[in-house]
Amino acid sequence: MEQIKVLIADDIKILRQGLKAVLEQDEELKVVSLAEDGKEAFEKSKVFEPDVVLMDMRMPGYDGAYGIKAIKEQLPKVKVLVLTTFDDEETIRKALESGADGYILKEMDDDKVIAAVKSVYSGISVFGDGVYQVMRKQMSEGTTHTQDALDVDFTARELDVVRLVAQGLDNKEIAGELYLAEGTVRNLISRVLEKLNLKDRTQLAVYAVKHGLDE
Repeated sequence: MEQIKVLIADDIKILRQGLKAVLEQDEELKVVSLAEDGKEAFEKSKVFEPDVVLMDMRMPGYDGAYGIKAIKEQLPKVKVLVLTTFDDEETIRKALESGADGYILKEMDDDKVIAAVKSVYSGISVFGDGVYQVMRKQMSEGTTHTQDALDVDFTARELDVVRLVAQGLDNKEIAGELYLAEGTVRNLISRVLEKLNLKDRTQLAVYAVKHGLDE
């Protein structure tokens, strides 16, 4: 069985070790290295080639935003999932602008953290409930987004898919919700990404929230 390789970046040693123990309860996950700041996370990612980096945001010296940006610019295939205690607007904004593939809080149960790592590895954007609400508030203030978004030539089915992607559903769940085949869902998402000139589901989820297409 091929395992998902994970690198953990956190400035507190006991938390790094604790997270390693939590993740390796699942036989599908293997922690390949630990780092204490964003720069070390980037440097070790070049060496150990993780599939997913679990990144804290506020760390002395080189913070999570530095690490996310460096990894995304030079190691674009590596997924980065933020795991932090902070859910303020500024920290969430920095993480998203740096290219994070997901953002969850340390208060989550162990099984949900494990599920989030697997989801991000599979290409699904993951945001905790509180984080999602902050994103919506942050990105929708002072703008009439929906009309701007509808200037793009979406079909009704594409809009349905965009809404469900923004709500965090994976392809199988979207297929079940819309009574479609998973292959059809994948094609619809690819078509929407092409229309919007976006790279991945994370950017699509952010776009949807920003333009009021997530409801």
